[in-house]
This record gives sequence, structure tokens and C-alpha cells, in this order.
Amino acid sequence: MFLLIPLVIYLSVGGIFLLAGFVSLFRIRTVMKHDGTRTDKLERLMLRIGFFSGLFILPSLGYLACLFYEYYHFDDWMIQWNRQMCKIFSIPCPAARHGPPDPKPIFHIYMVKYVCSMLVGVTSSVWLWSGKTVVSWRQFAERLQGKDTRSRGAYV
Repeated sequence: MFLLIPLVIYLSVGGIFLLAGFVSLFRIRTVMKHDGTRTDKLERLMLRIGFFSGLFILPSLGYLACLFYEYYHFDDWMIQWNRQMCKIFSIPCPAARHGPPDPKPIFHIYMVKYVCSMLVGVTSSVWLWSGKTVVSWRQFAERLQGKDTRSRGAYV
């Protein structure tokens, strides 16, 4: 619960701020269009924010769903593990239930959990990698190799 509750709160508060931001941007866009100002850059920014937030929120929701799955089934898994260990070490076992066999964790859900946790970080880098960023890194690499593309000025 110490992981689930803060993540739900942070995701909810972030969603509220995102919604408020989009409402404000749409109002600004409407005012700019009535004034006759071009809104190309603003619309591109809005599209980029929407794309990034979708790439961030969907894996976060998947991660939360996997955590809820773990939380819901954890007690049953621990009882099953305890039954297996008591047989190995010949100690008294908990009473067996009548009905379906004890559930086991589903491996694929754990893989989805870890992929979703990594995707959140990858989508954060999507925001950073633009054309200007690539050009800046290329210039930096060229300077490290001694191929300074800038004019050398008075230092030569």
C-alpha cells in the first residue's frame, strides 16, 4: 500500500494539472485565432504535450494495474509458499482449503510490470530528443574529436 497509494495520488494530481493545462492552452489558442495570430507553434506544442502525456500515462496505468494484481493475490501466494516450505522442512502446515488449487503468480504480468516501469523512463527521453538536441550532441561529439565546427576566432 505504501507504493500504490502515492502512485495513485501522483498520477491523479498530474492528470488534473494536465487537464487544466490543456484547457488553458485551448483558451489561449482560441484568443490567438480570433486576433488573427498564427497558432502553428502552439498547436505543435499542444500535440507534443498530448503525445508525451499519453506515452507517460498509459504505461503508468499498466504498472499500477500490475501492482494491484500483486496486492490482491499476495496473501494467497504466501499461504501457498508456506505450504510448500512446510512439506520440505517437515513442519506443521496451514490447513488446506477445499476447492480450486492455490493460485500461482502469472509470469507475464510481472514482465508487463517491468516493461511498463521502463517505458515511463523511455517516454521521458522522448520529450528531450528533438532536432535541436541531436544537433547539440553532434556538435559536442565533433568538438571532442577535434573537429570544431564553430569559428575559432582569436584563440588560434
